[in-house]
Amino acid sequence: MEKLIQNETDKLISDWKNRKDNLDGLIYLMFTKENDKVIPLYIGKTETIGKGDRNLSVNIKNLHTDFSKFARWGDGYSYHIGDLSAVVLTDHQENKINKKYTDWATSLFQKFPTNSPKLKQEVYFWTKAWGKDDIGIWNDFGKTRLTFLEYLMIGVASSVFPKALLNREGQNRG
Repeated sequence: MEKLIQNETDKLISDWKNRKDNLDGLIYLMFTKENDKVIPLYIGKTETIGKGDRNLSVNIKNLHTDFSKFARWGDGYSYHIGDLSAVVLTDHQENKINKKYTDWATSLFQKFPTNSPKLKQEVYFWTKAWGKDDIGIWNDFGKTRLTFLEYLMIGVASSVFPKALLNREGQNRG
């Protein structure tokens, strides 16, 4: 997972540094498999551009040495691994535990909190540096920008796999 994220974010950083503006960011998928079929657990994105004036997002900076943000999968609080660790591992402050990652832990781990977490099943990860000219999940739609792609994928996955998908945004609530 680490090497894949680093390789793909290196593409984003190169695109940004060379002012090509061809890549929107990363699209990523955490999933399991049943009989070789992909079962999506979480779909997300991290953009190349940060909140400032065309600056490089802090979420993709220095990922070879700093794992705190790590393209939204960082080990710091307010990032996926950090917040999931607060639920799954012992000795985290109570105020760092939240419902979203408690739901993730329930889906992913045999028991928690513990010092030796064990997954219920193998979990996989995929990501891709998403280009502005890339075609999303519907060929007929044509070029699909990253933010729209994320919501399309969440919408389809929540219809097909409503019990498995851990995303909250973009899902039906009932």
